[in-house]
Amino acid sequence: MEYRIERDSMGEMQVPADRYWAAQTQRSVQNFPIGGEVMPREITEAFGILKKAAAITNNRLGKLSNEKLDAIKQACDEVISGNLNDHFPLVVWQTGSGTQSNMNANEVIANRGNEIAGSKLLHPNDDINMSQSSNDTFPTAMHIAAVMTIEDQLLPVMSQFIETLKRLEKENDDVVKSGRTHLQDATPIKFSQEISGWRNMIEKSRDMLILALPGLKELALGGTAVGTGLNAPANFGEEVARAVSEITAKDFVTADNKFHSLTAKDELVFAHGALKALAANLMKIANDIRWLASGPRCGLGEIFIPENEPGSSIMPGKVNPTQCEAITMVAVQVMANDVAVGMAASQGNFELNVYMPVSIYNFLQSVRLLATGMQSFHDNCVVGIMADREKMKHNLHNSLMLVTALNPYIGYDNAAKTAKKAHKENISLKEACVSLGFLTAEKFDEVFKPEEMV
Repeated sequence: MEYRIERDSMGEMQVPADRYWAAQTQRSVQNFPIGGEVMPREITEAFGILKKAAAITNNRLGKLSNEKLDAIKQACDEVISGNLNDHFPLVVWQTGSGTQSNMNANEVIANRGNEIAGSKLLHPNDDINMSQSSNDTFPTAMHIAAVMTIEDQLLPVMSQFIETLKRLEKENDDVVKSGRTHLQDATPIKFSQEISGWRNMIEKSRDMLILALPGLKELALGGTAVGTGLNAPANFGEEVARAVSEITAKDFVTADNKFHSLTAKDELVFAHGALKALAANLMKIANDIRWLASGPRCGLGEIFIPENEPGSSIMPGKVNPTQCEAITMVAVQVMANDVAVGMAASQGNFELNVYMPVSIYNFLQSVRLLATGMQSFHDNCVVGIMADREKMKHNLHNSLMLVTALNPYIGYDNAAKTAKKAHKENISLKEACVSLGFLTAEKFDEVFKPEEMV
């Protein structure tokens, strides 16, 4: 491999000749050979956005020349598009402020910008990092990435999921089945009513995520090192937030209190709480579906789900609810990530939180897993759910809890005796009730209408 010499305040470093990064990035590559989890590409894109916005703002405020702005904008656009991803090698497990990732962006944009300009026009600190600090750029990148992934990746999938459940509700509004509580038979319910519970879970989770977005749309940029805005021009925070909004077509604003935005990560904790709630709801929905589809002969068997692949290497013909298993594993990971995000947010010391890379790594993994996991669960399972109407009818009419309909006519205690006799002797509720002398056969038929119990 060929190398070139780059310099920073600590001296010379050998850097791969075909890479745009420079000395500080190379130091991080060598000093943190930990794990292998590369800084999320959503953060790389967010850095491209914020560096472009900062350059536009510095130019508007008279601090940066048009020539430099043009070169920076072109380089940033390449970062945003992902074309320069190979030039962002740093892992998550680095300095807790994300300083080295900020410098990675500064160096790559400067060197690529110089290549575009055809001269040594740009300096990573003086030009690309102008009016900024790692301490306000990294939390800004975190918020930009969080908002963009939630709005562009997760919310659309949730809306699609909701629409499919609405369709299933309409298709099954005439289907009455046995309800279940404590995994035991309960009073009847429409299958559409059961599905409506699933739908509202996703709707509530969507509402919670939307509620969390305004906090995530507050940007720390303008606070610089400790929140005072040192070395940034007046109104830089407001103007750069406006520029970020123009680039992303999303309504970002500057944070009112930069001392808070540098050291606290409560907006991420709050938003990830909504992600955890979604994960919990998906866990419940997926478990309901695989219980209802259990069988095909020795389980509940009340619904059919798509058969996507063989389920066993030894049992021919076996098919498993694999999409349910996948999304429940996603849910477990998201719940575990919530612990990491919360613990990381608790570790602010004085004017800075230094657990930011691990916080956003887990946050973005949760959004990514939920978005892609829900899409797979939707496309390969939920859209194909079909009720086994005959099995539901059979289970309904064999449920002992239909005896609840008799309470107003024979009382709770006599209804309990009826159910116990029917279960013990393996006879129908009607036979038990009539033999006990609680109702005549004619009266039983008059008041016992399971389909009207919903």
